[in-house]
Amino acid sequence: MAARQRDIGPGRIAARSGLGLPDRRVTQVGIAAHIARLRAVVGHELLLVPSVSVLPVDEAGRVLLVRHAGHDDGWGVLGGAVDVGEPPAAAAVREAREEISADVQLVRLVDVLGGPDYEVSYPNGDRTAYVTAVYEARIISGSPAVGDGELSELAWFTPGELPGLPLSRFSRALLHATGRL
Repeated sequence: MAARQRDIGPGRIAARSGLGLPDRRVTQVGIAAHIARLRAVVGHELLLVPSVSVLPVDEAGRVLLVRHAGHDDGWGVLGGAVDVGEPPAAAAVREAREEISADVQLVRLVDVLGGPDYEVSYPNGDRTAYVTAVYEARIISGSPAVGDGELSELAWFTPGELPGLPLSRFSRALLHATGRL
């Protein structure tokens, strides 16, 4: 059944099933062909993967955070893996368009981060260690909405709201390293 979006408060949107119940299914997210080939050989073992993280910031200084479908570890940042031959900046723009159905303009490369806090275990058992290029961005076209099925919710948060949010380990480390926490 197709997920619908609903407004759940100021700046927040959630995806829901057509039955009026929260859509708690883990969405099968597309996996790059080269990662699928690696997974066929190494199974769920830890892979080191280049990635991008995107921090859209609005005119009021709020940052857009997301909740990933199938994860219950708190708010996260936009982003994903860099495809083979793809420049990281292009990956950041692509990931934002796929995940929030909006176009972004990258403002600046904020940092490149990695280490234990950037390791993720997925519901299917896959383990990935990301080295992530973090970009600040602004929305230039469209209105952020839950896009490709990877997300269940999104919302804008002021700098003062960030410390009290339940954040994934990855996002807490990233927001701390980039000076937002």
